[in-house]
Amino acid sequence: MFQRIIDGISASTGTTVRLTSLAAGAAFALFITTCFLCAAAFISVLEKYGPVQACLAGAGIFFLLTLAAAGSYWGYKREMRKRARIAAERAAKAAPSMLADPMLIATGLQIVRAIGVKRLLPILAIGSVALGIMASRAGTADETSVEPAE
Repeated sequence: MFQRIIDGISASTGTTVRLTSLAAGAAFALFITTCFLCAAAFISVLEKYGPVQACLAGAGIFFLLTLAAAGSYWGYKREMRKRARIAAERAAKAAPSMLADPMLIATGLQIVRAIGVKRLLPILAIGSVALGIMASRAGTADETSVEPAE
């Protein structure tokens, strides 16, 4: 059971690292390309119309780039909210199915038989208190983690 969780985490971490490095390389190449295009546009407008119009054209280009970046950020933020909502719904649906797993119930019964009910009651009490504290903290963290930091 834990091996599947660990494999999933390691696979998602590797994928995230690869995608992040690819995105960083693409962003750097896009930045260099944009710099050369802006320089070419500035020189072209400078030769044809003068320095004031060249500066205004450069400001217009950067304003359009800013609008495009802001639009993609807002779209990404909306997509992350949607994914978080879907993930929370899936987690809520998947939680009861884990308790209905026959292997988990059989393992629990074997633990009860091996340890004994009288010894197990204090352990269950402490575990339920810890689970309650963890659940209350997880509830407050989920509300704040739905929106990505700006």
